[in-house]
Amino acid sequence: MIAAQPAPLFILSFRQRDELASLAAGAGWQVVAARREGGAERRFLSSGASVAVIDARGAPGDGVRAARTMSGAIEANGGAMLALVSRGEIATIAALFDAGATHFLASPFSEAEFLQALRFAARHAERMAREWAAGPVVAPLGWRYDLASATLILTPGLATLLGIDDAPGVREMLRRLDAGDRSAALAALRRMSSARRATAFAHDCDMAGVGRIVQHLQLDLAAGRIDAVLEPLGSAPEPAAELRETLAGARDAGSARRWLARMLETPADVPLHAMLIALNRFDMVNTAYGRATGDALLRSAQKRIDDVVREVLGREALVARMSGSTFVVAARAPRVRIDLAVERIAGELARPFVTGDSIAVLGCRIGLAEALPVDSAASLLRRASEALAEARESDTATMRVADAIDGEAPIDRLAIDLNHALERGEIGVLLQPQVSVSTGAIVGVEALARWEHAVLGTIGAETLFAAAARADLEIGLSDHIQQVVLAQAAAWPAALSGLRLSLNLTAGDIARPGFADLFLDRVDSSGFPRTRLTLEITESGLIEDLGIASALLSMLRGAGCRVAIDDFGTGYSSLAYLKALPLDYLKIDKKLAQDITGSPRDRIVVRGVIDMARSLGLTVIAEGVETEDQLEALAKEGCQIYQGFLCAEPISVAALVELVGR
Repeated sequence: MIAAQPAPLFILSFRQRDELASLAAGAGWQVVAARREGGAERRFLSSGASVAVIDARGAPGDGVRAARTMSGAIEANGGAMLALVSRGEIATIAALFDAGATHFLASPFSEAEFLQALRFAARHAERMAREWAAGPVVAPLGWRYDLASATLILTPGLATLLGIDDAPGVREMLRRLDAGDRSAALAALRRMSSARRATAFAHDCDMAGVGRIVQHLQLDLAAGRIDAVLEPLGSAPEPAAELRETLAGARDAGSARRWLARMLETPADVPLHAMLIALNRFDMVNTAYGRATGDALLRSAQKRIDDVVREVLGREALVARMSGSTFVVAARAPRVRIDLAVERIAGELARPFVTGDSIAVLGCRIGLAEALPVDSAASLLRRASEALAEARESDTATMRVADAIDGEAPIDRLAIDLNHALERGEIGVLLQPQVSVSTGAIVGVEALARWEHAVLGTIGAETLFAAAARADLEIGLSDHIQQVVLAQAAAWPAALSGLRLSLNLTAGDIARPGFADLFLDRVDSSGFPRTRLTLEITESGLIEDLGIASALLSMLRGAGCRVAIDDFGTGYSSLAYLKALPLDYLKIDKKLAQDITGSPRDRIVVRGVIDMARSLGLTVIAEGVETEDQLEALAKEGCQIYQGFLCAEPISVAALVELVGR
């Protein structure tokens, strides 16, 4: 007997082979058997089994497809997959291994050999469970900075934890810290001198049990370098894993489970949610274009998920790839904010991916579960897996919720709140600096709307305007934002008197009769100079009549304003807009700008956009610049202005004054 109590075992066989179930039952297993692939994933999850047997003998194609379907659930729940194959089927073994099988047994085999294979698979699952609980071995954490070459080198332990292969830039590392901790780090570096060669600074970690991290710095004048050792504080039994998840986010299934386990052990008023996200049709793309293309597609998908999670759920949320094309996202947040994240992620993954010379449209299915008081990390993930399996079986549903009934759509709820938000003054503005590539000086800012929701916290402009469209409040919201921005800018201190202000206009604004006179009166009433105002037209917003738009923008340009096309490269109207509209600036969308450091093909596309814009006499602004490498590549191609986290995130007027002063 393998266990005193019958352990569940899931067997999927495409032929009538009752002897497998009989053998396993006789050895003490509680067998759940299936004859077809459809519904197998859900039945495996419902069985509570940690071991699945896929009998691919005589049906290799069916076996590989079933393995791919079930691998995400098995990996997410720390299980093992035993594949039975006909002797000599080397290609089938390789395909099953790629699909997620962990153990193999070739026929003909004896009863003893089959039971022994089951025992090995069960031990594998048990060992995986122990490893998740134990966490990784702590490696030395530190870094070295060479003063002469301005090169930063991480110890292998820290590089591994942060998921960094190459030597990172100093700015990249500083951006991993919060603003206050970043200031403490810079102050510590400035303190070091020949008279004070050693110092330290500490920064907080939000992960439970870590507390704080102390970085001990040592200046070696003879060698011309600074050495640092990182000391995780607190009573955490696995500081290396926690440090990694704090600074870089969990990147694999094991660390994701440990993160969930710690969150479940920490009491909180806000519920913990976990969602599993599975890409649709990924296997078809992977087969058609090869593994390299498939890996690139997975990286692109995770980047899209990361961007949404960071904006909607914050930096404390967990994002990890579980296995194959399945990802997990988890966070403590109100359900309505989780629903917003689901809606945004589904939308982002529905957008086409570029694969070589072709475009792949994938989409996704999502399973969501809210943690119950009795949940462990394994049971929470299993319930999310069951919801995902239900979503996959549905012809229409993108998301299914475990043990819950889908409620009102999140955008609908926000639409109801928006009227009151305008009355209460919850809609405000932050400013993102625009920086000259050649001089490094801040030359302008873009005004970005933010909704400080009483329950959900900060909501960005995209979700805000989606709610306004649902509530038929787009014009009222746009008027409110314009008035707030112009009043704020008119009161700027002298330190900001040289900056241009970029303000977004919607397609609804452009279609309004008499909007030019209304808007110019609004500008003049505020006292802000027309000549320092740039009006941005979002390329992804649909302008129905380009003739009307051209006449309106020409009138505004004649009055002293300048015009920019925003988010260039995200839609299908780009060239038509360039030909029809009077423009001064072209703003490259952040997704396109960040591709500049990707493949040669990506760089050629960005180069073509910049060359085309400059040949039309337009100033080129790159959005979403986050790294020195991106900025350097954009500068080489002729980009003149950039904005993004490399300089600053959207900030208040006071923070902008301080930044301009520095």
